[in-house]
Amino acid sequence: MDEVKKTSEEWKAQLSAEAYAVTREAGTEPPHSGSYNHEWRDGTYCCICCALPLFKSDAKFNAGCGWPSFFQPLEGANLVELEDRSYGYTRTEIRCSRCDAHLGHVFTDGPKPTGLRYCLNSVALNFDAEE
Repeated sequence: MDEVKKTSEEWKAQLSAEAYAVTREAGTEPPHSGSYNHEWRDGTYCCICCALPLFKSDAKFNAGCGWPSFFQPLEGANLVELEDRSYGYTRTEIRCSRCDAHLGHVFTDGPKPTGLRYCLNSVALNFDAEE
């Protein structure tokens, strides 16, 4: 997979201010504010920065946390996991493997079959609905 690299100015021209703050500066959108938290149509969730397919709707579940949550990625190779100690405790950050966009975090309190909860920022995603 070819990496996507752009300057800060190029990302700022492509993304909204909120999407830039989340994806390029590892921000977090407020809970219950994202457009995909209540999206239940069939489709694919892709990286807003480079369009890499990340999650399918059949892996989405209502975690009640205020962010879209999934129990497994479309392809594990499409995500990079990093240790995040930014708030005084350790979490696992997830980033896009193609463009290094910050997407959210993964936790071990999800449903079967994986027991994982990939907690994503809506602003880091584009949703391609199936017709």
